[in-house]
Amino acid sequence: MKLVTAVLVMALTAALSAQAVLAFCGFYVAKADARLFNRASQVVLARHEGKTVLTMANDYKGDVKEFAIVVPVPTVLEKGQIRVADRALIEHLDAYSAPRLVEYFDENPCAARPLPSSPMMGAQRMDAQGRPAAESAKSLGVTIEASYTVGEYDILILSARESTGLETWLRDNGYRIPPGATAVLGSYLKQGMRFFVAKVNLEEQAKLGFSYLRPLSMAFESPKFMLPIRLGTLNADGPQELFVYALTRKGRVETTNYRTVRLPTGAELPVHVKGEFPQFYRAMFSEHVKKEDMRAVFLEYAWDMGWCDPCAANPLSTEELRQLGVFWLAEAGADPRRGQPGPGWMRGLAPADVFVTRLHVRYDAAHFPDDLVFQETADRSNFQGRYVLRHPWRGEERCEAAIRYGDTLRARAEREAASLASLTGWPIDEIRRKMGPASGALRPDDRPWWKRLWNE
Repeated sequence: MKLVTAVLVMALTAALSAQAVLAFCGFYVAKADARLFNRASQVVLARHEGKTVLTMANDYKGDVKEFAIVVPVPTVLEKGQIRVADRALIEHLDAYSAPRLVEYFDENPCAARPLPSSPMMGAQRMDAQGRPAAESAKSLGVTIEASYTVGEYDILILSARESTGLETWLRDNGYRIPPGATAVLGSYLKQGMRFFVAKVNLEEQAKLGFSYLRPLSMAFESPKFMLPIRLGTLNADGPQELFVYALTRKGRVETTNYRTVRLPTGAELPVHVKGEFPQFYRAMFSEHVKKEDMRAVFLEYAWDMGWCDPCAANPLSTEELRQLGVFWLAEAGADPRRGQPGPGWMRGLAPADVFVTRLHVRYDAAHFPDDLVFQETADRSNFQGRYVLRHPWRGEERCEAAIRYGDTLRARAEREAASLASLTGWPIDEIRRKMGPASGALRPDDRPWWKRLWNE
């Protein structure tokens, strides 16, 4: 096996993160992307039938004149097999697959009512400029009247037949919708108004003065599905962070020479974690690395690229995936609906012939003496790191249901504190101090019975 040495000198900067996105049935408020960790490298592996496209983004810090990289590869690469990639693609993939924090708000227990069923929120296909396809908007009664790029902003002008369709479209495309928005949107629609929608265009923003160390891609064929990490430990200053995004056709990817462990998910946490989610996630990850004696690879996300639930960012478009090496989407006969993505009206709007696996490993030479060896499985079950905040109702209205609700908050707060302590190793007494009183639990209603009768 021959080795190829790639030596590059490029400019460097930190890429700016994408706008936060709303989660399904709750407000998405934070994500644990690769930027939360120091000394973090990112690798995308597009793999099918012995063909691999490997794209690397290194967290290089220092004088760019000193930058060089040595990469073992399984064959001598022709010039055409090596290309410079767009880091924004990896940033998009990182944002799409990142563990996320979502929040929910308890309803008034005195006026509780069942929530209307929601259409499943899923993937919106993106055009070459990164804007959602008009077909998905049309299915919701939304029309994209115009689109522009002004400076670093992508602008859309929208109209809609009804407020619920417009609200669903905005949620699907990552906009925060505050409580009570439906009625307000409806009132403007009755007046025949349109809606001006703006997002930051990261590519245009970079053209205005930002530069970065661009990733390298290489395409090759080999029966070995592996990633060389040992050279990276030779001059490493302490343990390294590595994020692997595997893009495959059949199903989830796992390591064969180290244990692949799923990170905890679905835990309900105290609401103050919203202000310290990066600290929480780093502590939680470190705690589980310690529990596994730093000898495991952790699964953070596994999902069919054709949809998401919730979406921390839109799934990558077909063109973006091709640029990251997903060559089978361009081959004749590729079925864009193979993965059965979401409701029928969404099928075909985003590529469904790609399964993404996100793995996270903290490694050093002592605990990871061998390179990572992978295998693709037939497991297409979905998994995501997702952590939940539930805000208690804070109203003044009194009723029997409100009193019962208040009594449950004390027990819920204690469960949340215990969960946070278990995940992170943080002292539970310190967690309780940050939480304050028992989450606003209501005192028993001591008014005279006749005032309670007429709610006076």
